[in-house]
Amino acid sequence: MMSAALLTGTPLAGRVAVVSGASSGMGAFTAQRLAELGATVVALARRKERLDSLVKTIEAAGGTALALAVDVTDRDAVQTAADQVATRFGKADLVFNNAGVQLISGIEELKVDDWQRQIDLNITGLMNIIAAFLPHLTDSAAQGKPADLINTSSIAATRVLEKFSIYSGTKAYISHLTRLLRVELGPKMVRVATIEPGMVDTELPDHVTDPDASKLMADLIHDIDCLQSADIAETVAFMAAVPRHVNLTEITIMPTAQAI
Repeated sequence: MMSAALLTGTPLAGRVAVVSGASSGMGAFTAQRLAELGATVVALARRKERLDSLVKTIEAAGGTALALAVDVTDRDAVQTAADQVATRFGKADLVFNNAGVQLISGIEELKVDDWQRQIDLNITGLMNIIAAFLPHLTDSAAQGKPADLINTSSIAATRVLEKFSIYSGTKAYISHLTRLLRVELGPKMVRVATIEPGMVDTELPDHVTDPDASKLMADLIHDIDCLQSADIAETVAFMAAVPRHVNLTEITIMPTAQAI
């Protein structure tokens, strides 16, 4: 497989990037790639040991990173993290709002705890990150710097898939929220964007316990050349590296062979 790396040099030098959901998968790869391209990276997630390992990897490659163990569903903890970032590095000007969970079940199974967990993490957690870091972004933009808020959605936001109702609903919220935020923040030169990946070979499908949904994902992974976390990382980096007046607002990223 060809390397996903397309960017060269340090186009993100001087940027302070915050990545949520950074302990694995797309978040971890993106944090590492942003650091390689010159950004100072703050990695947020609950699993501190994984964050510490990620920071060591980044530092060993000559990058700068900080691990903050945070549950994004805890608004006060996220705000404390934002204050720590400002104190340590100055205001963040790149936020990859990426934490999420996928729990698939038929609606009549009434797995209300799974419903709530997805709403808490995919929606409330996302909003907590926005609330804490938006002042950073608007301040950075006001100073003439690039400022990026990039939210992770999914093709599930627009696809109609059986048993995906709650997960898809949370992702549809994210995609449409992003469109709405651009109306307010674009004129302030804060770039707001969403990525909507198709099937990515990460641990996210491991969260799925429904046998039908598990088979669907397992078949896709087996049958097609799925996206890799590095593909998502390079896309996020490119979105942040383009000139300040360019906002790549909504990018759907699909494996070429994925039809659904």
